[in-house]
Amino acid sequence: MGLISLLWGVVSVLWMVLALIPLLGWGNWFLIPFAAVGAVIAAIGILFTHPSKRGRAWTGLLLNGMVVVVGIARLSLGGGII
Repeated sequence: MGLISLLWGVVSVLWMVLALIPLLGWGNWFLIPFAAVGAVIAAIGILFTHPSKRGRAWTGLLLNGMVVVVGIARLSLGGGII
């Protein structure tokens, strides 16, 4: 679960960088739920793995959480959230 959430986080960060380009901000509407699912996968990975092997899951949770926050901020700046 940790590796899946880490890869999910890397994909969502790359997608976030693409969605920061003007006229591609509509991608944030799809990016936020995508990263939220990655955060849930990371949380499940944190719950069910041994404490010494939670590093990947924590990194995936942080990456996906950061993407959700930046995506919401980007939508609010562009008027996408009313």
